[in-house]
Amino acid sequence: MTEVATDMATTTRETSGSDLLKNSALYREFQAEREEILKHKWIESEKVGHDIGFEHALTDWIVRHRSKWRKKRQAHQS
Repeated sequence: MTEVATDMATTTRETSGSDLLKNSALYREFQAEREEILKHKWIESEKVGHDIGFEHALTDWIVRHRSKWRKKRQAHQS
């Protein structure tokens, strides 16, 4: 196989894998959860007047909101 053909085959596999990932329910769930964490980070940072950082926002959101958010999301999807 030529180098060009190998590169094209690799690109095609990567695109297919990328499309598969983006269309997976697990990836969509991850993206939705990430968006909620980023919203929480923004809101909490505004409250205290400085950036609280992603890690702090993640931990805080998991403790305070994740369970309720998941239940609400699952009910909405059913």
